[in-house]
Amino acid sequence: MTALDTRPAQSPTDPTPASPDPVGTAGATTLRPPASSAAAPYRWRWPALAVILAGSVMELLDATVTNIAGPTMRADLGGGTSLIQWLGAAYILAMTAGLLTGGRLGDIVGRRRMFLIGVAGFTVGSLLCALAFSPETIIAARIVQGLFGAAMIPQGMGLMKEMFPPKELATAMGLFGPVMGLSAVGGPILAGALTAVDWRLIFLINLPIGAGAALAAVRFLPASRPGKGTRLDLPGAVLASAGVVLLVFPLVQGREHGWPAWSFAMMAASVAVFALFAAHQRRKAARGGDPLVAPSLFGKPAFVSGMLTGAIYFAAFAGFLLIVGLYTQLGLHYSPLKAALTGVPSSLGMIAGMGVAQAARRHGRKVLLAGALVMGLGVLAMIVVSGPGVSPWQLAPALAVAGLGSGLIMTPYFGIVMAAVDPSETGSASGTLSALQQVGGALGLALLGTVYFGTGSVQVALGVAAGMIAATFVAGLMLPRQTRDETPPHTTH
Repeated sequence: MTALDTRPAQSPTDPTPASPDPVGTAGATTLRPPASSAAAPYRWRWPALAVILAGSVMELLDATVTNIAGPTMRADLGGGTSLIQWLGAAYILAMTAGLLTGGRLGDIVGRRRMFLIGVAGFTVGSLLCALAFSPETIIAARIVQGLFGAAMIPQGMGLMKEMFPPKELATAMGLFGPVMGLSAVGGPILAGALTAVDWRLIFLINLPIGAGAALAAVRFLPASRPGKGTRLDLPGAVLASAGVVLLVFPLVQGREHGWPAWSFAMMAASVAVFALFAAHQRRKAARGGDPLVAPSLFGKPAFVSGMLTGAIYFAAFAGFLLIVGLYTQLGLHYSPLKAALTGVPSSLGMIAGMGVAQAARRHGRKVLLAGALVMGLGVLAMIVVSGPGVSPWQLAPALAVAGLGSGLIMTPYFGIVMAAVDPSETGSASGTLSALQQVGGALGLALLGTVYFGTGSVQVALGVAAGMIAATFVAGLMLPRQTRDETPPHTTH
């Protein structure tokens, strides 16, 4: 299971719902601009919301299944221990690269069109995963999934803003929490059950879901007029993606090759590429263009500290879940289904933490800091109880506490960081935070996976995770005290 992602529509200029889609999709319903503020809302908005939820659930499940199926897939396909890390990291890296452009492409060519492209590509990528016959083919197929998932997911929030009147939008957004929470609990269990039969089934199950979502999208999603004057910053997207790959690739592969000079050279090069990206974004903004990231955001200390807090937390969270999956299967020799059931207390704890955090929303930063303390205690408890022959019941309390703390951190995080952002910067800021979430997750998989395989000790790996959570607490002290009183961007992985 992964964090509940925030995947925004990232749009500095939301296109106005309008007349027929230029694609001319047969059977599509067109959302017309209201004649007045009292005009009737879009007729098919609730079925359309179900379509968006279906896409989000499908993406969330595939973002998490390899934590359970990874060891079995490696045993079947061959490859080194780094393959298990790459099953998640390749997907997340591709998702990150796509998120930087997916929302903007929705503004440029139309959100329904991009959603359909994303669903179709994600379904094809799932088929390619099921047909994989080597480590290289499964990693390539995971990249395809990540790229098209990033085309699909960012369209949800923009479509919802078009379809729902303000008084219903909060209700519609509120449905994401329960649905994603149930997916977070049920997803690993389903993955464990299917992996026990054949790991390829965890990808084949997406074929009927994807086909149904695509047909329903044609029928129920509204057609929007593509935005005018908005252009894709392709050089910026290439630079940002290159910087992430240069940083993560050597972290995953360096250990297996004895940390050669090229691994350190790549990490150093990533710093230079990120500096080029920042300079490019400043030049583009100065010329009146459409940068992927508004440079003004980096002049706000609260936003910068929010990025630091998020990067550390999401790395710790993703890495912690990977360690639990590896430890239960490779260390304790649990079956995939037993390992999945072992992780259920963590999922339930996270759902409980989200509920508590939502009720205590007015306390803002205090909730996040309390969450870091609680999650840290849970990870420390895991260090104490972990060892040979441990039963799932012995691990359950520590996992539940760690999950509870994670839910307390995640729920207020985006609102707190967005409190430091001007309204004109909201689209860029939410997109930046979403990409950062994915980058942090990829780094966590690479770093903690490397520590686990390099030392062979779950206690050492969990100790590093505990240190990262402590760093999250310290960085969180610099955040604004209160959340912005608005619904955070699209919540789903």
